[in-house]
Amino acid sequence: MKHPQSRAMHHRYFEFLLAVMLGALFLALPVRAKVVVDFDPNLDFSKYKTYAFIGGVENLVAIQLNPDLIENRMHHSASRELDKRGLREVRPEENPDLVVRYWANSSRQMDVAVAGNWGPYGAYVGSYWGFLFESVSASSKKEGALIIDLIDPRAKSLAWRFYLIRKITNPDKEWKKADEEISKAFEGYPPSDKAKEDKKKERTEHPPKSQ
Repeated sequence: MKHPQSRAMHHRYFEFLLAVMLGALFLALPVRAKVVVDFDPNLDFSKYKTYAFIGGVENLVAIQLNPDLIENRMHHSASRELDKRGLREVRPEENPDLVVRYWANSSRQMDVAVAGNWGPYGAYVGSYWGFLFESVSASSKKEGALIIDLIDPRAKSLAWRFYLIRKITNPDKEWKKADEEISKAFEGYPPSDKAKEDKKKERTEHPPKSQ
């Protein structure tokens, strides 16, 4: 018959071994990106025919990545997807129907970057856009965050937004995956009538916060 202390030690060892096995299993699971798309359900997206790419918010770009490379890649990806949907790119001074802006951040807290220089357009992290922004930014403290904004320059309001949160280990390899996620996100652009109704219900459940 085993001594009670021996049984207790054996039980603790079994718990430790189980924890190690579960931890190893968790670490072996593939890291999946968190992707969220948000948009204004009250807009008529068919009225948007042209767009202009205005670049990114420079103080948000990850310092370990090449800002020029990020901007070139973002410009290529956004233009590719919007061109597919019949929109035409123009220069910012040609009165585009939409302006395309991105902002990127590597790890740390994404909401620290809200104090950046946003030019003529706001950061759009309040009102109805605040709920998803806070949800996504909470996940970005140890990961890379990328956001693409489609802004109505006449109303100076946000029309559509794409969030991507992904663990960055190799920027070149991760960009290929990020580019695939961008393509998937734009599959829902312009939003369908059903998507608009679902978004209206979602926003009703989350009252707006001050901008």
